[in-house]
Amino acid sequence: MATGRTIIVGDVHGCRDELDALLSTARFAQGSDRLVLVGDLVARGPDTPGVLALVRELGARVARGNHEEKVLAGRRGETRLGPEHQRVASELSAEDWLVLDAMPLWLDLPGHAVRVVHAGVVPGLPVEQVPPQALLRMRAIDAQGRWTDDRSAGEAWGATYAGPPHVVFGHDARRELQLHPWATGIDTGCVYGGRLTAVVLDEGEPMPRGEAARARLTSVAARRRYFGDGAGPPGR
Repeated sequence: MATGRTIIVGDVHGCRDELDALLSTARFAQGSDRLVLVGDLVARGPDTPGVLALVRELGARVARGNHEEKVLAGRRGETRLGPEHQRVASELSAEDWLVLDAMPLWLDLPGHAVRVVHAGVVPGLPVEQVPPQALLRMRAIDAQGRWTDDRSAGEAWGATYAGPPHVVFGHDARRELQLHPWATGIDTGCVYGGRLTAVVLDEGEPMPRGEAARARLTSVAARRRYFGDGAGPPGR
């Protein structure tokens, strides 16, 4: 079995059983393989504390998602949480809060020429200048070249982005798998009854581009639909 790999996992949203199954399918080797997640570990699914416990156990690196930011903002008194996020916040231990606090807005993986971010980057703008809310929430670029979280207001940002680096991201479950030349979207809607997806890269392997990335993907089906009604995942 190959060792020293990097496994990048899409939006988990409290789906601990599916994360366990995905790591088993990928033959994740603790101590040699590296685990990276695109954020939104919390909320909407059944077991946020279990997911965070596994992340701590495996020493995973996580880019902050909009749902982590939401519960952190609630704790800071900057927003009033709705029932779902208040429930999540009430379940978190001191160790869980430390994990959330430590999540950066993006992660660079130089060995693979990859940047991991939750939602996206603004094409043509250095990542340090991208507004935090864009990194956490953007889905599209509108006709005026502005970022937006409204996918119907413009083109998928990844289709307009020209790297390097290659960006691996989540957040946009309605578009499901996205295989752009310089950006790969891996939120395949596990919490909505879809699949949990990961990119699996060998030691030092650059991220394949476009359709070639499909050969480096693995996924598992959700056990059931945990959140939302009707066809397809709801907007977030």
